[in-house]
Amino acid sequence: MWVLQRGCAWLSQLSIASLTCTKDPPKPCSHTAGMCPLPHHQCPFLSPCSNSSAESLDRLYPAVGSTKPPRKRTTSQCKSEPPLLRTSKRTIYTAGRPPWYNEHGTQSKEAFVIGLGGGSASGKTTVATMIIEALDVPWVVLLSMDSFYKVLTKQQQEQAASNDFNFDHPDAFDFDLIIATLKKLKQGKSVKIPIYDFTTHSRKKEWKTLYGANVIIFEGIMAFADKELLKLLDLKIFVDTDSDIRLVRRLRRDISERGRDIEGVIKQYNKFVKPAFDQYIQPTMRLADIVVPRGSGNTVAIDLIVQHVHSQLEERELSVRAALASAHQCHPLPQTLSVLKSTPQVRGMHTIIRNKETSRDEFIFYSKRLMRLLIEHALSLLPFQSCTVQTPQGHDYEGRTYSGKQITGVSILRAGETMEPALRAVCKDVRIGTILIQTNCNTGEPELHYLRLPKDISEDHVILMDCTVSTGAAAMMAVRVLLDHDVPEDKIFLLSLLMAEMGVHSVAYAFPRVKIITTAVDKKVNDLFRIIPGIGNFGDRYFGTDAPPDWSDDEDALST
Repeated sequence: MWVLQRGCAWLSQLSIASLTCTKDPPKPCSHTAGMCPLPHHQCPFLSPCSNSSAESLDRLYPAVGSTKPPRKRTTSQCKSEPPLLRTSKRTIYTAGRPPWYNEHGTQSKEAFVIGLGGGSASGKTTVATMIIEALDVPWVVLLSMDSFYKVLTKQQQEQAASNDFNFDHPDAFDFDLIIATLKKLKQGKSVKIPIYDFTTHSRKKEWKTLYGANVIIFEGIMAFADKELLKLLDLKIFVDTDSDIRLVRRLRRDISERGRDIEGVIKQYNKFVKPAFDQYIQPTMRLADIVVPRGSGNTVAIDLIVQHVHSQLEERELSVRAALASAHQCHPLPQTLSVLKSTPQVRGMHTIIRNKETSRDEFIFYSKRLMRLLIEHALSLLPFQSCTVQTPQGHDYEGRTYSGKQITGVSILRAGETMEPALRAVCKDVRIGTILIQTNCNTGEPELHYLRLPKDISEDHVILMDCTVSTGAAAMMAVRVLLDHDVPEDKIFLLSLLMAEMGVHSVAYAFPRVKIITTAVDKKVNDLFRIIPGIGNFGDRYFGTDAPPDWSDDEDALST
């Protein structure tokens, strides 16, 4: 294993492929060959690589062999000032999450997982934050191994209170939960993460939810200490920081943030932390693809890591909307489609709302009437079972009752939320969630910006609401979100006032068990993805706002 070639003379012509470790014995440092133009103490890649105590880790990781051939570099398209939304444990790029699936609705690209290992207080989280800020890609998740300490027994709790429990041993971590969590995140799905309280040495009752991402950064002292976990990491980085610096940082952190006393911290360090580093952590340095000496101070190494990650992400790019526009055409309408019967009343309401001369008040009034009929029709398709009740006259009545657990409505903002009142009017105590999807004006692809879903939605029948569907791009993303939250496909009902045949085919082909329910289906979509003859921009006609010149019917809800 080499440490980023251990030299700097090649920086001007470096190929990103050279960042991938060959796992061969280290080559002579270019510094020792007189090639590096920087002073010895400034070279970002000079660091000893120790193989001590390697035998103690043989049970934890596989033998090291050759790796994949180098990959070709592609151009990075990083923006200079990415918009960020930061929380205490997570950083999200508010530019929106692009599609993580193909036109078939299946996952087309796994998240890129970066593993960050190193000793306690080596600066792993700081390095992770610097990588995230420099990446400028949407939807990044920072996952800390500290969240996955095992639940302690009463005896272990007492040992922890007296600083006699070893939190720096592999057995202290719940590797089964870590691996299961990373697998789901890598597949783009949502996960629940335990919250660990370091003052009481216990897990809190509430767990937090993380969503699938383009990039996952997993950091922890034992990040490379399990062979199954190693298989999930696309890039392994070891942060190598001087032991004295790590001790000072740990003293400051544990005293100020975790309420420990100095004697207890030093006792724990000498008894557990330092021996564990020598036995379990330092030997994993040889498993790393990249070693970053001096941690967050090594900005050159971090910049090169960011370039490498960009090259990997660009290989995974895809275009969903273009694929939808050219696929699944000239097929009969699917059996999962249910169209409200076109009675004279229904056709009369369509005539009013399609007429460009219709006033906003009339447009809203007749749209609401159609929504009510649509939702009533959709509810009739839910599963029912027989039941017997007794009437006030004392006679039995053989009736029907809803056989599911609960009904949840999810609106695709903003037009979809106009259907919420109709759902609430006919479905008592219905829960409501929201999804915001917008089109990227540069790529033309839908992007997920925000979602709020009720708890335990996986057990519900979900009414997914959007007023118009043309290509089906936004609807497919919303369905994919629900599936990633473990909602069964056959429990999803997609409701729309108006759909194009293209959108019906796209959704039905990708998700053949999703029920599609609408009041009308138009045959054509023009080059701007507008339904023909169509209804216009529903959101703008309903809310009284002006539509942009490049709107499409999939984006009625997306121009906020």
